[in-house]
Amino acid sequence: QVQLVESGGGSVQAGGSLRLSCAASISVFNFKSMAWHRQAVGKQRELGELVAEISDLGVTNVADSVKGRFTVSRDSAKNTMYLEMDNLKVEDTAVYYCKVKGRNLFDYWGSGTQVTVSS
Repeated sequence: QVQLVESGGGSVQAGGSLRLSCAASISVFNFKSMAWHRQAVGKQRELGELVAEISDLGVTNVADSVKGRFTVSRDSAKNTMYLEMDNLKVEDTAVYYCKVKGRNLFDYWGSGTQVTVSS
């Protein structure tokens, strides 16, 4: 069973920065891809927005809404994925979820970390 633990969320003012981490219980080489999704509090995470993703080959992709402000990366030695978020906006407020796709094409989700951006 894959376990994913997100951390790094919090409250910041607009224009500030946060760095989210997603630590996996197994080697990241077991995953076809790793991704960050976000969703408003109380809503179904599977219906949220794909924010950024990184493939097993290290190819990254970020949503247009965060392009130029968010950067996704991975440290294979630490089995951890990161989301560096700069110039945060009020509309970035959400619960951020880590999701990985296993080699069996099954999706595994973390429990989420809250990001709140105030004006």
